[in-house]
Amino acid sequence: MAKCKKHYKKFDEINVIPFIDIMLVLLVMVLTTATFIKQGIIPIDLPEAKSSKKSDDLKETTIYVNSKGEIFLEKEKMDLKTLEERLSQISKTQTVVLRSDKESKFQDFVSVMDILKRLEHEQLYIVTKE
Repeated sequence: MAKCKKHYKKFDEINVIPFIDIMLVLLVMVLTTATFIKQGIIPIDLPEAKSSKKSDDLKETTIYVNSKGEIFLEKEKMDLKTLEERLSQISKTQTVVLRSDKESKFQDFVSVMDILKRLEHEQLYIVTKE
């Protein structure tokens, strides 16, 4: 009987391809989950409580300044004094949106901003066109 010689291959290197595949799958899972959490897409059912206070949904107030220098609160035309009186009656946390025509005088814009600053309104948005 002849003896068989077994040839053994020297083990010099590690095959990392399966490791890279697993890491890529994990990376995709982490990035997908992180994106959902950031955007709030994952639907959840919030628990109910009897003692929780329901906050009133405050609508936003819109101020318009047109190219003629006319000022409107919602759709009602008014002067600066009347505007200040009306704005003083709304909550300081209510959202105020300012829409000013690009052809309007800068002074009209500054006058409205001055009233809002004096009345200490916190939620102010200035609408522009992209």
